[in-house]
Amino acid sequence: MVFASLEFLTLFLPLFMLVYALSPSGGRNVVLLIGSWLFYGWLSPLFLLLHMVLTVIAWVGGLLVDRSREDGRGRVRLLAALIWLNTLVLCWYKYANILAATYNELITSYGHLPMEWQRVALPAGLSFIVLQAISYLVDVHRHKVPVERSFVNYATYISMFGHSIAGPIIRYDWVRRELNQRYFNWTNFSLGARRFMIGMCMKVLVADTLSPLVDIAFHLENPSFLDAWLGCLAYSLQLFFDFAGYSCMAIGLGLMLGFHFPENFNRPYLASSIQDFWRRWHLSLSSWLRDYLYIALGGNRFGTWKTYRNLFLTMAIAGLWHGGDSWNYLLWGSAHGVALCVDRAWSRSTLPGLPKWLAHVLTLLFVCLAWTLFRAPDFHTALDMYAGQFGMHGFALGDALAVSVRPLHGLAALLGVLCVIAPIWQKRVLHRFGHVRPFVWMVALWPVLGFMLCFALIASRESVPFLYFQF
Repeated sequence: MVFASLEFLTLFLPLFMLVYALSPSGGRNVVLLIGSWLFYGWLSPLFLLLHMVLTVIAWVGGLLVDRSREDGRGRVRLLAALIWLNTLVLCWYKYANILAATYNELITSYGHLPMEWQRVALPAGLSFIVLQAISYLVDVHRHKVPVERSFVNYATYISMFGHSIAGPIIRYDWVRRELNQRYFNWTNFSLGARRFMIGMCMKVLVADTLSPLVDIAFHLENPSFLDAWLGCLAYSLQLFFDFAGYSCMAIGLGLMLGFHFPENFNRPYLASSIQDFWRRWHLSLSSWLRDYLYIALGGNRFGTWKTYRNLFLTMAIAGLWHGGDSWNYLLWGSAHGVALCVDRAWSRSTLPGLPKWLAHVLTLLFVCLAWTLFRAPDFHTALDMYAGQFGMHGFALGDALAVSVRPLHGLAALLGVLCVIAPIWQKRVLHRFGHVRPFVWMVALWPVLGFMLCFALIASRESVPFLYFQF
């Protein structure tokens, strides 16, 4: 069950909101926890059991860390053991398949029979749940947050169905007060519903419409220049509107329930450098990497070269976190690590700064080229796409894409591009047309009309899973 499905929109969400609204304020965490477990169990009862076990371990672990002596080594060892336990569980589900596949490729190249292997399925949302648990344990150890003594409160935090499957990565400190007291009222509900509908439009009208085009482009043999770049640019829009749309829906659902989650995106395709891009893209992950990984490695406290090492390692690990189906994710993260090092070195040198327009273009070019590696199912496909992007397979649009491209794809892409660049003129347009009543009504009502169109599309075709479900 996903947000953009009939089961969620017509069955789960209305029934859950009805029970939640009728419950007393003191019992709403229990309702939210049970509803979240039902939502998660709908995907897989076995994964729900794993989720519950990890929740209990992190909650008990937090209590034990809090009770440990401040100056004792046992406190640090306990924290390290809990972090390693969560990390090993994540690594097993993330990387067992690719390690087994790599091993089989290696031994078969020497003439041996491959090892029998039954593929391990990745539980939805495991990556986000593990990062939230680690941040909670570390913050309790650092005394940044008080330990949560109520299991229901902690389990509600870690399990909330709005963000537990594909983020944002919510830290306990951001919601601990609202876990105990929050305002479930019409204002929050209506604002949250509007955000949810906007996110649905981003997902269904743009990302899902571009999805078939991207799938075809990344499965072409010897794609041409136009094939490769059409697929790359379509995927860049698809990924942003899919993930940003999910984050928008999660923020909206949280607000409907009385929680205020921080924004997860800030117009990343308008970034003027790679550092600026990571200050705008997936903010909950980039801030987590900074606070719990980059700083833990030493940050920029131990000299220039160790700073570059830490930047590179942080992004390489971020690449590994994204997936285990292919080593492409590690290469993608490493490429961003190198780019961050180059960006940092350039900005601290005596070299002249680039014109702003050129900095925007180069940043977007690098990000799109890196997305090619991120999307390709394997390294050979990525190389084939790069060959096409540099014109090594000709320039004309291939027959497969020429037959597949529809005006609807162009409309979705145009809508996506307009949404990306609209913030540039937002203040100017509001200043000029803010007093015009039809304009005001259009701004107020378009999410409702867009949501009605999304609902019709969802009812008429198969639901498309969110891209970040695989992470």
